[in-house]
Amino acid sequence: MKKEIEAKHLIKTYQTGDTSFNALNDVSLTVEEGEFVAIMGASGSGKSTFMNMIGCLDKPTSGKYYLDGIDVSTMKANDLALIRNKKLGFVFQGFNLISRTTALDNVQLPMIYAGIKESERIERARRALQIVGLSKRENHMPNQMSGGQQQRVAIARAIVNDAPIILADEPTGNLDTKTSIEVMEFFVELNEKHGKTIVLVTHEPDIAE
Repeated sequence: MKKEIEAKHLIKTYQTGDTSFNALNDVSLTVEEGEFVAIMGASGSGKSTFMNMIGCLDKPTSGKYYLDGIDVSTMKANDLALIRNKKLGFVFQGFNLISRTTALDNVQLPMIYAGIKESERIERARRALQIVGLSKRENHMPNQMSGGQQQRVAIARAIVNDAPIILADEPTGNLDTKTSIEVMEFFVELNEKHGKTIVLVTHEPDIAE
């Protein structure tokens, strides 16, 4: 199997005044193509810091990180943005939708950054919304949808560029138990039916299971 994520001895040090502390302390991890991995830990244990590293949103103080075989630890910001948009889809606890735009427009965002023409953007966004069961909600604003529906819009946005890897940071953190189960079923489907590699951060054992 191909190694899609390979972190080697990652250390992330933060400086506060005269004191420094390691948010990540010598973390190594390999995730292979098609795996579904849960990263667990108490609040403040460095889960989100680690997700920022593997999501190319931050750089380690030391150590190496390979994304789909490419050493991204020393890449410049522009190159990182390009590889991030091509290889990764993100789902966050707070949905991160733009409140004044429709579900369809929210899902199109990564494609705008990728320079895809409008007709193709709309077609692909509709297809992504269909996968998450929201084709009838494409013209709804976020405040017209439930938390579970908003998170499904966020999942549609994460898959619309056909990125092979989905990174989900506490994706059920703002949802009730029933809705959490529904959202997790979509992640399972993306993994099993669509072959996505998924790395999911959670502090909830039942979600990890």
